[in-house]
Amino acid sequence: MKKENKEISEEIKRLLELRKEIAKRRPEFVRQESWRYKRVKPNWRRPRGIDSKMRMEVKGWPKRVKVGYRGPKKVRGLHPSGYKEVLIHNPKELEGINPEVEAIRIAHTVGAKKRKEILEKAKELGIKVLNPRGVK
Repeated sequence: MKKENKEISEEIKRLLELRKEIAKRRPEFVRQESWRYKRVKPNWRRPRGIDSKMRMEVKGWPKRVKVGYRGPKKVRGLHPSGYKEVLIHNPKELEGINPEVEAIRIAHTVGAKKRKEILEKAKELGIKVLNPRGVK
């Protein structure tokens, strides 16, 4: 059983590295004409105009979002450390966490007192905290 888990984690590490390499080659997808007008934000929107150069994929225009730029399915949505992220608001939410697969991120609305409680309980349960800063 342990050997299987190790193999899976090795595969996940390999896929995370692959995802990083794919991300390096992935272009920055920008909204059409966002570089031209201040009022048009660069957030991606699909080009739909009938004469749109970007829609027709004319050479020299920015790349469009396509499925081929996606990362490996097994590591999609995982934190770079390989853990699945879970957002936590209070110490009670730590009860259903699997420390081998999941890591926690403390919500930004949590104050110092509750953050300290969450950190203590997470350490006790052996759960990785992705943003432990803030409390000494």
